[in-house]
Amino acid sequence: MNHPGLENSDRKKDLLMAVDHREKKPDWLRIKLTQGENYQEIKEMMRSKTLHTVCEEARCPNIYECWANRTATFMILGDICTRACRFCAVKTGLPTELDLQEPERVAEAAAQMGLRHCVITSVARDDLKDGGASIFAASVKAVREKLPLCSIEVLIPDFMGNEDSLKIVMDAKPDILNHNIETVARMSDRVRAKAKYSRSLELLSRAKAMNPDIPTKSSIMLGVGEEWDEIIQAMDDLRAVDCNIMTIGQYLQPTKQHLNVVKYYPPEDFAKLKEEGMKRGFSHVESGPFVRSSYHAHEQVQSARQN
Repeated sequence: MNHPGLENSDRKKDLLMAVDHREKKPDWLRIKLTQGENYQEIKEMMRSKTLHTVCEEARCPNIYECWANRTATFMILGDICTRACRFCAVKTGLPTELDLQEPERVAEAAAQMGLRHCVITSVARDDLKDGGASIFAASVKAVREKLPLCSIEVLIPDFMGNEDSLKIVMDAKPDILNHNIETVARMSDRVRAKAKYSRSLELLSRAKAMNPDIPTKSSIMLGVGEEWDEIIQAMDDLRAVDCNIMTIGQYLQPTKQHLNVVKYYPPEDFAKLKEEGMKRGFSHVESGPFVRSSYHAHEQVQSARQN
């Protein structure tokens, strides 16, 4: 049996050899970081309830803005991921526990924050039979009980293609089902670990078949070596499975051990891609250098309801 730490180390060596071209970060990717009163309050609350947020674990550039506005994306099922995707800053390894009380604490935190839109995501838990789907469902139920007027979005892993796991989540009836393809088809195997481009599209298709009334959403990041035509093709692939919402952002290398940035796209390119996406029939396209999957999520659910 290979030691997970050694496997992750080998992956990191491979990715460093795979792309050695680096570009200097342009001026439009420089932001002023300010920690407001709400930021400290939310951080203390999360620690007091032993909760994790993807905002912190994935080093999201929007954390100060979102937390200042009292919005956050809860990351359930712990903070150790069973996969080692080459773009992601979340810790990888073998998780040691499953917290069955976590959904209730998520709901308590959401209520304390007074959320109108709650986003729940997770690390990949390939060690669990259902991939953690039951904890997702329990979290949706718990938040809905405490905040009946709050819309709920789940950003799920692919559950290794397990249709029963997807059904557990869909039966909980989240307001938005989000699963990210992350990149274009050609780059998928280099960028992601274990996940497959075709499997992600199949998940989004199955979700629509299970409940056509629940909007689906997906995201890609730019700058890992894709071509413009491939980005457009990814849009067409998502629309082919009736995906409603798309987010597009710039990949930023979290550490020197992660995939290098091949290209920084200027804001005008993101504006063009938003136009292309809207022309293809998405109900909402959020596109910009700092956009991440949950950025302005409350606006996206409103757009989806109107279409």
